[in-house]
Amino acid sequence: MQTRKAIIAILVTVFFSSLSLSSLANEVLPLMSKTLPENLRNQEAVMITVEMEPVESSLPHRHNAYVMVYMLSGKLEMQVKGGPLVQLEPGDTFFESPTDIHAVSRNLSDTMPAKFVVYLLKEAGAPATVAAD
Repeated sequence: MQTRKAIIAILVTVFFSSLSLSSLANEVLPLMSKTLPENLRNQEAVMITVEMEPVESSLPHRHNAYVMVYMLSGKLEMQVKGGPLVQLEPGDTFFESPTDIHAVSRNLSDTMPAKFVVYLLKEAGAPATVAAD
């Protein structure tokens, strides 16, 4: 009798576990994928949120990192030197390589802040942002 109860308990657990896993899988939405170099020794991953006030902009800078941006709210305009000027809205993504100069970053609204998540893969201990040369 104990063995039968144990088997039923295991089957119920497996059944409900598989339900929750399949429901999670339906909510996964890939946002961006980039191939990175194989040798990532002395690297660290950093994830931050940034909020830019209305009409705020930043001076040209670089990150010396692989950068992935995901817009949460508001509307931004971004551009890396030599690249197209891009307008980002919630759900949009933006990518910078370690050699890119981030030439334009500005909030397009004069009333609403813009908020975004930034994921950086950079040298461990190095600053996340430095002034462009």
